[in-house]
Amino acid sequence: MLALYLKEVRGFLSSIIGYVFMSIFLLSTGIFLWIVSYDTNLLEAKIADLIPFFNLAPTIFLILIPAITMRSFAEERRTGTIELLFTKPLFEWQIVMAKFLAGTTLVFISVLPTFIYFFSVYQLADPVGNMDFGATVTSFIGLLLLGACFVSIGLFASSLTQSQIVAFIIAMFGTWMLFEGLDLLGSFNVLGKLDYVIRYIGIKSHYTSIMKGVVDSRDVIYFLSLMVLFLFATITVVKGQKR
Repeated sequence: MLALYLKEVRGFLSSIIGYVFMSIFLLSTGIFLWIVSYDTNLLEAKIADLIPFFNLAPTIFLILIPAITMRSFAEERRTGTIELLFTKPLFEWQIVMAKFLAGTTLVFISVLPTFIYFFSVYQLADPVGNMDFGATVTSFIGLLLLGACFVSIGLFASSLTQSQIVAFIIAMFGTWMLFEGLDLLGSFNVLGKLDYVIRYIGIKSHYTSIMKGVVDSRDVIYFLSLMVLFLFATITVVKGQKR
């Protein structure tokens, strides 16, 4: 499993895919946070915090993470290399976990340079350092958990088809629906108590909760449960293909 994980990571970092992912993520967040005159611009904000970044990052992840996961199984099936992978002394769960951990590692590597945003806001605060450290730290944790969830959804989508384009569309729709769609549906306030339930099922309410500065065990359990659900579904699909 470790060998496959390292192979997947090297595959990301030795090809243009990984660097394009990291470059687009850093470039797009940098433009919206420092250049474009918009609600996300940190220089125009009245409070020294990174909330605009943590609100912006999931939207970018909705597009970029499906783009890196779409080839995980779809390309293997299209080229026939999935059959070669099945001949290795690996269980299906090890194959899925290796790809999941590799994708999550790429997300982590991409988020790591954004700590310079934290340092910049720290220096720009008046007085220097006048910012909510707790909320910033928990927000980074929430962003990594969110990225890992999106990777698990993307892997499941990729396991369903041989087409990378179809896998990308399924993953992007699935992540949008779970993150933004359910929250939007619950915000209409037309279903009474069900509105709260619908929003609670969605990812956004838990991500927003973590951004407040307290890591609630219920939010962590939610993220972990969602990952396990989609990883289990992916393993089930891969097992079916192996037969």
